Amino acid sequence: MDSDATNRLAPHEIAFLRGGRRAAVTVAVLALRARGAVGPGRGGTMRTTGPAHGAGADLPALPHLTKTVHAALYRPAGMRQLLDREPVALALIDLRYELTVAGLLRVFPPGRTRAGRRALRDLRDRHPLPATGRGLSFDDRLLAVALYGDRALTRLMPRFAREGGLLGRGGTTERELPQSWGGGSGGFSCASV
Repeated sequence: MDSDATNRLAPHEIAFLRGGRRAAVTVAVLALRARGAVGPGRGGTMRTTGPAHGAGADLPALPHLTKTVHAALYRPAGMRQLLDREPVALALIDLRYELTVAGLLRVFPPGRTRAGRRALRDLRDRHPLPATGRGLSFDDRLLAVALYGDRALTRLMPRFAREGGLLGRGGTTERELPQSWGGGSGGFSCASV
């Protein structure tokens, strides 16, 4: 993969390449946060706060994963619940497939290819971890989180990361919701699909 192709990677793709599913969803949530579409909920959860299209017509179109994350937050969720919601899980499978076809990930054994490792190394060489968030555009912050994960998140967006449950185990709303199907062990699970 040449450096032009590396430059075309979107932040959520870079995050998936670096840290997998959770990293990609974190970047998608932050992109929605920048548009005013997602905010922190109660107990370390995230929730929608507005439409995903944002306030300005000059904003770029949202990637499929980001749209899916916004739609999946129809009900507040912690990171674990968000990752388990079927539309998000399917969007992440599509993203993995696209990165595999691009030659950045391999199927067996799972992991980055040599081109994937080189792409991350090249991006990190060109974009070192910022010491502070002063003077950084939101796109630069998003790229830093995509490349460096929790280190950048705690350094550049600590309040939302804490309140939205993006760090650690994340919040949960599942125990607060009434369970209409009772307490039995039978039921539908995304893992069984």
